[in-house]
Amino acid sequence: MKYRKLGNSGLKVSEISLGSWLTYGGYVGDDPAVRSIEQAYDLGVNFFDTANMYERGEAEKVMGKALSAYNRDSYVLATKVFNKMGEGPNDRGLSRKHIMEQCEASLKRLGTDYIDIYYCHRYDPETPLEETLRALDDLVTQGKVLYIGVSEWTPAQIVDAYAIADRLLLDKLIVNQPVYNMFNRYIEKEIIPLGLSKGFGQVVFSPLAQGLLTGKYRIGQPIPADSRAASKNWDEKRLNDAALQKVEQLSRVADELGIQVSQLALAWILRQSNVASALVGASRPEQVTENCAAVGIELSSDVLSAIEAILQG
Repeated sequence: MKYRKLGNSGLKVSEISLGSWLTYGGYVGDDPAVRSIEQAYDLGVNFFDTANMYERGEAEKVMGKALSAYNRDSYVLATKVFNKMGEGPNDRGLSRKHIMEQCEASLKRLGTDYIDIYYCHRYDPETPLEETLRALDDLVTQGKVLYIGVSEWTPAQIVDAYAIADRLLLDKLIVNQPVYNMFNRYIEKEIIPLGLSKGFGQVVFSPLAQGLLTGKYRIGQPIPADSRAASKNWDEKRLNDAALQKVEQLSRVADELGIQVSQLALAWILRQSNVASALVGASRPEQVTENCAAVGIELSSDVLSAIEAILQG
C-alpha cells in the first residue's frame, strides 16, 4: 500500500480507502462486511469511510465494531453529517444543533472518542455558512473531530468557506469528497485546480462507477444476481450499450497490461496528484484485494492517450 498526504495537512491516507455506502448495514451482511474491513486493514488500508445516514446509522455500527479490533491510532475514520436522520424540523441540515447532536450520535455508534475526518455531506442553503463552520471549529477545539471536509460542494461554496475561515480564524477544510471516475470527470475542470490552489485534497467516491468499470456487466447479458445493480435501486441508464462498449474496449487495454479493468480505472484516477485516495466499496474480501492491487500501477502516456480516445469516442 502507498500513502498520500491529504491536501496541505500532515495526515497521510492510503491510496485506496474502504467505504460503506450502499453496502454495510444494508444489502451486504455483517459477516462479509467485517471480513472485507479486515482484509483491507491487512493489506495496509488505513482509511475507512462511512456516514450517519447510511442505513440510518447501521453502517457506522458495523464499521465501528469491526475497527474496534485495531488500535485507534492505526487508522483514519471518516463520517458525515447533513442528511435526514429523523422526522423533526431540526433532524437534517448543517445547523449548529444538528451538527453537534449528530456528532455525538456518530461517536456512540462508532464506539470511538473522536472522528478523524468529519464531512458536511452536502451544502445546506438554509443555514448560514458561518454557523456551520463555527460548529465544526468547536468540535475540532473539543477534540471530537480532527479534520473537516465537504462532499459535492460547488467551487463557489468552497471558496466562500475558505474566505469565512480566513476572516474568523476558523479551522479550514482539508478534503473534498466528490464523485470521480472515467464516466464522470466534472472535477477536472474547476474542483481539482481549486484543491491545488487552496490546499485541500480529493477523496473520490464511485471510482468504478458503482461497478460499471469492473467489467461484470456485459452487452446483451443479464445483470448478475449478486451485483449491486440487482440488489439496489440503481441507475440502469448507466448500463447502456455505448457505456458497456467503452468498458469492453478498456478491458482490452487492461488485458494488454496484464491487469483487471477495475485496476486500470483506479490507476487512471490515482494519476491525479490532488487525489489522495480512491474510495471503493466491497461486498467480498476478494474485491478489496483486487482493488488494492491497483496501487503502484503506472500508466504510460501512450496508455493514457488510448484511454482518452476510448472515453471521448
